[in-house]
Amino acid sequence: MLDTKLLREDFSNIKTALLKRGFDIDQEKFESIDAQRKSLQVEVENLQSERNIISAEFGKKKKSGENTDDLKAKVDKINLSLGNKEEELNKALKELNDYLMEIPNTPDESVPIGKDESENVVIKKFGEVTTTNKLDHLEITNDIDTELATKLAGARFSVLRGSIAKLQRALITFMLDNAIKNGYEEYYVPFMANEDSLTGTGQLPKFEEDLFKSSDKLFLIPTAEVPLTNLFRDEFLNEGDLPIKVTSHTPCFRSEAGSYGKDTRGLIRQHQFEKIELVQVTNPNNSMECLDNLLSNACEILDLLELPYQVIELCSGDLGFSSCKTYDIEVWMPSQEKYREISSCSNFSDFQARRANIKFKSDGKNQFAHTINGSGLAVGRCLIALIENNFDGKDSIKIPDCLKEYFGSSSLKVKSN
Repeated sequence: MLDTKLLREDFSNIKTALLKRGFDIDQEKFESIDAQRKSLQVEVENLQSERNIISAEFGKKKKSGENTDDLKAKVDKINLSLGNKEEELNKALKELNDYLMEIPNTPDESVPIGKDESENVVIKKFGEVTTTNKLDHLEITNDIDTELATKLAGARFSVLRGSIAKLQRALITFMLDNAIKNGYEEYYVPFMANEDSLTGTGQLPKFEEDLFKSSDKLFLIPTAEVPLTNLFRDEFLNEGDLPIKVTSHTPCFRSEAGSYGKDTRGLIRQHQFEKIELVQVTNPNNSMECLDNLLSNACEILDLLELPYQVIELCSGDLGFSSCKTYDIEVWMPSQEKYREISSCSNFSDFQARRANIKFKSDGKNQFAHTINGSGLAVGRCLIALIENNFDGKDSIKIPDCLKEYFGSSSLKVKSN
């Protein structure tokens, strides 16, 4: 959520910034809603002040034994008017809040300007593409079974069995251990979240169609970003504890609304997938440095797995709703002969903190914290990359050194289709 004070004082610059990401903010609507809110607030405050003056006089007369019927009638009349005006004010405040909830974050000044993903900027590449394999993960092994998953749940699910299931488990444990080594505290969190939590991180109200909703106002989490960030909702943090770094492994659930027919084969785009999430709550003064730190933590996993990847910076037109700056990490997928996203590392500035009310005190003043997160990593896509990049072309997959202690072997024999 944007700062309403900034909108009132510097609307022109905010409008210019939002246009960089293709969002045209309606100034006339904002000023109309805010003017109504201000007028009603003044009326409410005047009525409250008038009631306080009369109530004080009422108390004095009652104490001295004088008749107070006229004052009581005035107070009753004011209370009636006040109740009506407070109801109108609450409606105006809700209308203002609803309006603000639909406005995305402003891009950081360092973000390259562009209309869509075609104008994202490649920052650097790591590792060399050495494999000549062109088979995809489903062709390499039949231990990833999407047909059986369709029987159990429907399309866009998978069943992993045997050594492939064990390899996924090894990846999860390795990624968590790496996060902990880098100073993140591990949490086990609910896989469902309430409306307040999803509103705090920006999924609601705008992206409700992307979520799976239960029957009692709970949603399956689309990412562990939601519960991890909301650990600090309505909390007043100690400045000396910042940055706070937390991590969790969870399944993630997404309806993938509007992406029918896109990347539906195998593990690329599923309704349920595994992910390790990295979240930092930071001081605004060094949040960009913390973003660089989180990015390096995510990249380190691919370095250790010896998988080729690239880092790109998203242009203004491709930023997520809540983000002010984002780096995507893309791993090489041999079967597709291109890099595919495996982590998105974003700085949300104070956008989520305002929605979730995450504050700290600095120099005697209350401030909103900054929040940062990224995948460390998306397990399913990492599993694909590991299988396809390390397949020997015959019947085995090489296990990287960093995974041997978790997997218990230096290679995995595959059952091909």
